[in-house]
Amino acid sequence: MSIAAHSSGRTMSVAVRTLIVLTLLLGVGYTAVVTGLGYLAFPEQSHGSMMTDGNGEVRGSSLIGQSFTDADGKPLPQYFQPRPSAAGDAGYDAASSSGTNWGPENGNLVEAITQRKQAIAELNGVPDSEVPADALTASSSGLDPHISARYADIQVERVARERGLPVEQVRELVGQHTKNPDLGYVGDRVVNVAELNLALDETRR
Repeated sequence: MSIAAHSSGRTMSVAVRTLIVLTLLLGVGYTAVVTGLGYLAFPEQSHGSMMTDGNGEVRGSSLIGQSFTDADGKPLPQYFQPRPSAAGDAGYDAASSSGTNWGPENGNLVEAITQRKQAIAELNGVPDSEVPADALTASSSGLDPHISARYADIQVERVARERGLPVEQVRELVGQHTKNPDLGYVGDRVVNVAELNLALDETRR
């Protein structure tokens, strides 16, 4: 065997052994350690932040929004409505996370915003000027379960009326599911619609 062939074979052997060691160390060991720490430190989040009802049945994840519409895609008036979603054909498809990528001068976006503003104002019995921006545009992921406190506020009276509940009781539930800005000033106050609607379904008249 020539010196060149021996050197090449030795180099290949070292490369293969290095690949195996690094795969076990970084691909298996590191992943196992990080996953284990995640389960210990954040047990709820590591299991998907699942929401369950009073019967223990899983009703979704608090991290992923849901549509609250009928079979024809019309909003169910007894539920708080989330922001629009461009994820999948029906929206909020966790396997198709995406935004529309439409720019502010895109004709389709302008038309969609105009139609949504009119529909939301009519549904909630408020002037067009009171419809906030997040009610008209989808998030970049299409899965955001939150809406602004302003959007939740214009829906309170409709939901209370449809459910036969006192307005103040519904407003209190909204407050319980409102998250203040991070660090007290980063971002806006937001409401988790999925959690709020589950709480409404659990509310006794």
